[in-house]
Amino acid sequence: MTEPVWLFGLHAVRDALANPAREKLRLVLTRNAADRLAEDLSAAAIAPEIVDARSFAKVVPLAPDSVHQGAALEVRPLAWGRLEDVALAPRPGRPLVVALDRVTDPHNVGAILRSAEVFGAQAVVAPARHSAPETGALAKSASGALERQPYLRVTNLSDALDRLRSLGFVLVGLDGTGDRTLPDLLGALPGAPICLVLGAEGPGMRDKTVATCDHVVRIPSASDFGSLNVSNAAAVALFAARQAD
Repeated sequence: MTEPVWLFGLHAVRDALANPAREKLRLVLTRNAADRLAEDLSAAAIAPEIVDARSFAKVVPLAPDSVHQGAALEVRPLAWGRLEDVALAPRPGRPLVVALDRVTDPHNVGAILRSAEVFGAQAVVAPARHSAPETGALAKSASGALERQPYLRVTNLSDALDRLRSLGFVLVGLDGTGDRTLPDLLGALPGAPICLVLGAEGPGMRDKTVATCDHVVRIPSASDFGSLNVSNAAAVALFAARQAD
């Protein structure tokens, strides 16, 4: 059985309470947070423990810098099912998947999940090792998207990419060295299912991941100075792919 995690912050806790697929174990609130979540609590199948704000940190094992707003919920990680089923689930527009190669910062992954939800992606896929796990920090950065946007952590990313290709997805790696731009490639693939593959900050995609991709492209920029953060690059790429439907 997967180890439980603590979600924290009013937004993350509210969305988890509203998610019937989320196994909820323990809810800890200050009186102020309970008042702000009153409507959500009336429909939730878990009774809160009300604690004094001054003793919250003693009751809930969170990092000292966690902005919890007096709300924390212990849960089991979500089980999204098979990659094939999630990738082919019916959604409007062309199917889109985001694959992350060793992106370990939970804030980046949370932001990517949020963008994936906004632009209607089927899933965000990452390796089970060397990637950001489902944590409170990731959930808070995702601003609720973790409860609705499939986040699949797979044993082997290259194998997962091959499985997506067999389902009809075109594997598009994003890298500043690409000799073709993303809009140019998307224009040549109208309506085709797309898997956008992004690497970690700094090192980028691993060589094996690059070799697995069908295309490696770059996001056009106004100058050669600097580069986009991986979460910003994912948002731009998802917008471009959706616009090119």
